[in-house]
Amino acid sequence: MSLDLEDVPTSFRSAVLATLEEVGIEDGHLAVELVDEKRIHELNREHRDRDRPTDVLSFPIDGTDAGPGPRELGDVVVCEAQCENVIEAVVHGVLHLCGFDHETDEGEMFEVQDRIMAGLAHDDDQAAVTGTESSRG
Repeated sequence: MSLDLEDVPTSFRSAVLATLEEVGIEDGHLAVELVDEKRIHELNREHRDRDRPTDVLSFPIDGTDAGPGPRELGDVVVCEAQCENVIEAVVHGVLHLCGFDHETDEGEMFEVQDRIMAGLAHDDDQAAVTGTESSRG
């Protein structure tokens, strides 16, 4: 079992790893793609019937069920121009791939997201103090 993050831009890998670690996922492949506002608008309209751009969309594939062969978690599509915090958007998208849904839960997804973001901020603070890179990535 292993994680395949080859299709995740290097700048997002520590956030993706922190998210997967937080929710206990140790294997699988996922991709993160950056797109412009036109493309995210098209995807949002096509897949969610929402005729406007958004910050992040997630397209789960295998979900939480392990099938034969390598596990395919899915794709996260991010539009930086629509994001207040692109790292938080990536974390949010990965949580959706892991089965979280803030539209149906009682706030659990946002609690997990806040914990992950706090941990990433702590790692960044530690790196700034010691002059080293984050240990997550």
